[in-house]
Amino acid sequence: QNLGKEIPGNLIFRDETGREVRLSDYFGKRPIILTLVYYECPMLCTQELNGLVTALRTISYEPGKDFDILTVSISPAETPELALKKKRSYLASYHNIHADAGWHFLTGEQSQITALTQSAGFHAVYDSVSHQYAHATGIVVLTPEGKISRYFFGIEYAPCDLRFALIDASDERIGSLADKLLLYCYHYDPTTGKYGAWVLHIIRIGGIVTILAIAALMIYLKPRWKKTLPQA
Repeated sequence: QNLGKEIPGNLIFRDETGREVRLSDYFGKRPIILTLVYYECPMLCTQELNGLVTALRTISYEPGKDFDILTVSISPAETPELALKKKRSYLASYHNIHADAGWHFLTGEQSQITALTQSAGFHAVYDSVSHQYAHATGIVVLTPEGKISRYFFGIEYAPCDLRFALIDASDERIGSLADKLLLYCYHYDPTTGKYGAWVLHIIRIGGIVTILAIAALMIYLKPRWKKTLPQA
């Protein structure tokens, strides 16, 4: 894991329309969910993207407004036409009217792909016999500046973890007060790629709530105490 490392913004790719773009074109705005896949993958990449869509459907944040998604092909043989076909398929599955502006499918040359995967800590090996890539599965959450903030492994992602990761990556610029209070009670474990309860913080909040409750009770009962006290 390369937590805190910056993804090179000068890397050049093509988006699903064939337009040449730099990764920095997507930086400086919102947190980014980065997925490294290849579009003709017969199994894992599809499951990974399906798992991401399933998680995204249950959170209230909007792509293109609260966060962006960059899906980048690790195969230099794949084309913008194939990327566009894949994008249309996942937009139809996502059922979010804002996803078209916030989800980008990129292709590029091997040198640019290698630089991106190395900076992200992602490893893939091409098998010339099966014409497939052996690769890891998971997603990476970036800060708006393009720094690696969180990793999530596998092909299924807990919506609450993904929501916390986007709040973290945005430096709490998105999310409700309740979300931020919950985030205070949870912390990210890079060894598992999950958020777990932070017991010490939960105890602190419980203590504060208890003190406030006692203070409120005393204020409420003070007039009653005065009435029951014997008069001099």
